[in-house]
Amino acid sequence: MQTRDDIFNTLRDALVELFELEPERVTLDANLYQDLEIDSIDAVDLIDHIKRQTGKKIAAEEFKSVRTVGDVVEAVHRLVQPAA
Repeated sequence: MQTRDDIFNTLRDALVELFELEPERVTLDANLYQDLEIDSIDAVDLIDHIKRQTGKKIAAEEFKSVRTVGDVVEAVHRLVQPAA
């Protein structure tokens, strides 16, 4: 799970599975809270799922700035990339 495409595909599958969303609703531009109706408790579940998938935890502070699926992809991409 290294490329943004891989991350998006994994994330889309997780959103569909965890929150029973239709796959076509999960786009990079979809707003987590308005378009996908994810609440703060769901966000915690999503952070936990990402931690299980990557072995790394997204800081709650970083997740506060996340609004869209694309934002989550970028946050996870930064998380899994080795430090330069």
